[in-house]
Amino acid sequence: MKNIYKILIAFIGVLAVSCNADAVDERPIVEGVSIPEITAPATGKEFVLKADDAAKEAAKFTWSAAKYTSPVAVNYTLLIDKKGGDFSAAKTLKVTTGSVTEVSVLVKELNQAAIELGGKPEEAAFYDVKISSNISGAVQQFSKGLITISVTPYLGRVVYEFTDWYLIGAAVAGGWDNNVDTKHQPMFRDGKEANKYKFVGYFKAGNFKLISEKGSWASQLGRASDSSIEIKDNAGEFTIPADGYYAFEFNTTSLKYTLKAYEDDAIAKTYETVGIVGSATGSWDVSTALDKSDFDKHAWSLSGKNAELNDGDAKFRANNSWDVSWGGTTPFSGGGNGENIPVAKSKYVIYFNDLDGSYLMIPNQE
Repeated sequence: MKNIYKILIAFIGVLAVSCNADAVDERPIVEGVSIPEITAPATGKEFVLKADDAAKEAAKFTWSAAKYTSPVAVNYTLLIDKKGGDFSAAKTLKVTTGSVTEVSVLVKELNQAAIELGGKPEEAAFYDVKISSNISGAVQQFSKGLITISVTPYLGRVVYEFTDWYLIGAAVAGGWDNNVDTKHQPMFRDGKEANKYKFVGYFKAGNFKLISEKGSWASQLGRASDSSIEIKDNAGEFTIPADGYYAFEFNTTSLKYTLKAYEDDAIAKTYETVGIVGSATGSWDVSTALDKSDFDKHAWSLSGKNAELNDGDAKFRANNSWDVSWGGTTPFSGGGNGENIPVAKSKYVIYFNDLDGSYLMIPNQE
């Protein structure tokens, strides 16, 4: 009899354990039974985007609701990729929650996605768009079908209401030819007081003045007296007595200037490379190298494809390491040490001086 009781108790124990395991897993099995499909806009739709319409709606995307075996709140992700892409590098246009099946995409959002996918400003290209659904990140369903749209993106123009002054003359890089576009060294504008300019660098013996527009003599800045400047056609010239490094500063409000020899141990410090790095360039790990001037070993610049920056932050650093780096707190121009420079998406021409960390980033440049 005791053996029968023991067997009965053991059976009940096994049954209890089995019931508990079932209880832990007493959840409905949720599976997708109907995938979402985009219903608007129609495939073949053309979007010619304009910078002036950046904050406006480009299109309203709608799609059919995904269905699952149990009533659940569904999240959707609207994805775009270059035509024929496998969506492994797709960009997210919008994410919705709570079973919402439509979304408004702004002009600037569609434009940004097209540019990041390799789109060329002012050139039409085709892109594939699809929708995916999921439940809290799980049970994901991708639409089998997709729509293909044409998007003509814009570069976008950053508001830049400043005057840049370029050194020109026998004493400076570029000589007197005001059409030598890549050689003229600009002054570095103060990041907080736009009427203050400075440049520390190499000058040859000779004269120079400044122009505010490359290729034009219409607006000149030059010497009026031993301490004052003038801004007019055919302005006076500054004189450099001997080859060497000089510190030059002026104020376009007070019309005062200083020009004196620059003596500092920093002149002896030279760098193999100087690069720009940060989220605005696409990487905090890999620097984009600037071009060193063949006139002044401490002057650097960058233009063209490598100077296309995104919204984000940037710094300058030497020799592809963080041993020596420079930054700032103001967009477009300034100088500093460890701060991140705020950058707006645009094409730029970038100038940098490793003697004092001054930078000038002029947007909207081809």
